[in-house]
Amino acid sequence: MPAMSRRTLTIPRFERIPRIVHGFGTAAWNEDDFATSGDLGSFRTILLDQIHSDAVHTIEAPSPTRPAGDALITREAGLLLVIKTADCLPVLIADGKQRVVAAVHCGWRGTRLGILRKVLDALRSNEGSDPRALLVAMGPCIGPECYEVGIDVIDEFNRSGFPSRTFKPSPGHPGKYLLDLREANRFLLIERGVREKNIFSLNSCTHCRPELLSYRRDRDKTRRMFAFIGMKGI
Repeated sequence: MPAMSRRTLTIPRFERIPRIVHGFGTAAWNEDDFATSGDLGSFRTILLDQIHSDAVHTIEAPSPTRPAGDALITREAGLLLVIKTADCLPVLIADGKQRVVAAVHCGWRGTRLGILRKVLDALRSNEGSDPRALLVAMGPCIGPECYEVGIDVIDEFNRSGFPSRTFKPSPGHPGKYLLDLREANRFLLIERGVREKNIFSLNSCTHCRPELLSYRRDRDKTRRMFAFIGMKGI
């Protein structure tokens, strides 16, 4: 079972990877906490200008500006990859053998574009990662019973080849559907060779859980939660 505190959620299997740090912040965690929380204070944080895309960036050093995109990859120790969510699915990836990590922001648009395909292709082609050896952590996101979308979104998922199990009609709402972000992204991972036993998920719905942040629930009052992963130096 995932480990949980008031401020962060973690995956026990990830905690056993040497020199890897990771976490999914709750509503109680904010950006200032990176500088004051244990080992994280020694890291340089890397954030994105998130644009709901399939753009992937490999980071070798901090930059004065945030790159525009929705996925980060690094093999550099001391860099903490950070993404922000408030209903979208945060995905963290670790390759303990090749010493490389990734953080991915998977909203419905990025998911439909197959952003995880691009991340896994980059890990394999550029970093030498074997998809079968990757460990993947899915953080809290809006659950499949709460994520209602229109037929236009479902048409896009159909055209992109997603299986019908990733959505279903919304009871009592003709023309509306319930989208399962976790299942859609699990499909992308397994399609690219990730072993199902290596995918770990925090099945907490951001819309239902008051300790989490939800854009659909709170709208303009919503801040963002921070998911992070990095590697300590030797």
